[in-house]
Amino acid sequence: MARRKHVEENPSHDRWLVSYADFITLLFAFFVVMYAISTVNEGKYRVVSDSMTAAFRHDRIVVARDSAQTAARVMTPTPRPAVKSDPVRRQREQRLMGLAGDISTALRPLVQSGQVRLTQTASGLAVEISASVLFAPGQAALQPDSIAALAAVALVLSNVDNVVHVEGHTDNIPISGGQYPSNWELASARASSVVRLFVVGGVEPSRLMAIGYADNRPVAPNDTAEGRARNRRVTLLILSDKADAPDSTGPAVDTTIAVAPSAAAAAAIVNARP
Repeated sequence: MARRKHVEENPSHDRWLVSYADFITLLFAFFVVMYAISTVNEGKYRVVSDSMTAAFRHDRIVVARDSAQTAARVMTPTPRPAVKSDPVRRQREQRLMGLAGDISTALRPLVQSGQVRLTQTASGLAVEISASVLFAPGQAALQPDSIAALAAVALVLSNVDNVVHVEGHTDNIPISGGQYPSNWELASARASSVVRLFVVGGVEPSRLMAIGYADNRPVAPNDTAEGRARNRRVTLLILSDKADAPDSTGPAVDTTIAVAPSAAAAAAIVNARP
């Protein structure tokens, strides 16, 4: 059998071009991907930059994005300095302290008898005067011995512009007969008597107010004679400013005001006594 003659093929020298083309294609794709990854996002860059800066400065920041995808930084506000005391309020307190000393001196006869109490309330200065030294039982006419002292108080109040509430208080024993049908009328009449004396003494009437509370604002129990005597009183509430304010029965700082004695009189403020 005759053998088939083997025909040798000529080697191709261009096969490497296929591999080279594939390699170039992959390399191009690789650089495209790397370029895409390395593109800087300005918004992200700002966020990262601000965060790093704040971290080293120990600042607190809050990062937010707006519609344009830009970063906005909100810095924590600088702490405010401590609030200083109000000079107007401090001046009012100093005026009240001076007023307390003047009134204590004016009421020296009643202070010496232990029938006056001065306290600082949330509204201003409260001057509590026992009714036993101002009025006869069941009456609203001021006794002669108390008129001079109250006239001296009126002189002090005429030199200031504070609003003054004159409050009349009684015990809980009902009135039987007499000029006043109930403790309401008696308390109101006693407050009005003090207001009339202040007006005569030069206090502007628009700054005065007469209030009758009857037995509804006791400061002591009414089951003893001493407590009832304490509740029968007239209170002068001198407000800390020109504006009207709640009465002395509101929230108060029940602090007795100590008045330094002067050369004219050693005015001491003491608790009311029966």
